[in-house]
Amino acid sequence: MELERELTYLRAKVETELERCFTGDKPYRRLSQAMRYSLLAGGKRIRPILTLKFCEAAGGSMEKAMPLALACEMIHTYSLIHDDLPEMDNDDLRRGKPTNHRVFGAGRAVVAGDALQAAAFETALSAPFPPERTVAAAAYLASCAGLNGMCGGQELDTAEESDRSEAGLTLINDLKTGAMLRAACVLGVIAAGGDGGARSAAEAYGLHLARAFQIRDDILDIISTEAELGKPIGSDEANSKPTYASLLGVEAAEAVVRRETQRAKSAVRGAFPDTAFFEELADRLAERRS
Repeated sequence: MELERELTYLRAKVETELERCFTGDKPYRRLSQAMRYSLLAGGKRIRPILTLKFCEAAGGSMEKAMPLALACEMIHTYSLIHDDLPEMDNDDLRRGKPTNHRVFGAGRAVVAGDALQAAAFETALSAPFPPERTVAAAAYLASCAGLNGMCGGQELDTAEESDRSEAGLTLINDLKTGAMLRAACVLGVIAAGGDGGARSAAEAYGLHLARAFQIRDDILDIISTEAELGKPIGSDEANSKPTYASLLGVEAAEAVVRRETQRAKSAVRGAFPDTAFFEELADRLAERRS
């Protein structure tokens, strides 16, 4: 299948670049090891792949966009390390392996996440673009990662007083999950010097893809197994944490996944010369089992 070949090819390119990160023999090498442990733990690498493919779709060079792709994955990895901490979800497994704090201790896990966030911006700012383009990319990444993006979503997700209606859950998901998926898509367009229409299409695709992705995650937490997911299941129910699946029921939640997937696909049609990859990827993620 063409999609599978492309995903495998791009995932391998991203993995090769990630392997080169944080390898020096420093007095603080244990911190580097903690960073690499989570960064190289596998995963779909959807965010960096989206950055590379949107750059290509907007007429740019995937090779030049690689620093931005890596920066997205570093931010994502730091968020997972912190999300697993005892003060957050207190999870023992991530991608089938013990979570970072279980291996390196909670204190070092916090610092590993902090260091990955700093490294993400150092990496993004090394991208070989005109200065104004590089700064625009870094600024967009910061806005999606910070208070008005992923961190704001994390706050709403953990605060007991947060709105847990369907609208409230949508806001949480749009920030916690959606912001960084939008960033991955838009950074690719910025890397290529794409116009406002391409950027808006990438942003809309990322928004709707993220909604479908998170709701599918919620469904899998109910219908999947720990072996399939590589992490504990049923944690949302155990923590009395409402999700789309628990609020609407699995069948209705699946209908929302299909609706948001269709919206993601519609967002890119006409904005780029070839949208087959983005449409097939959206369908694949909507049907995934892990």
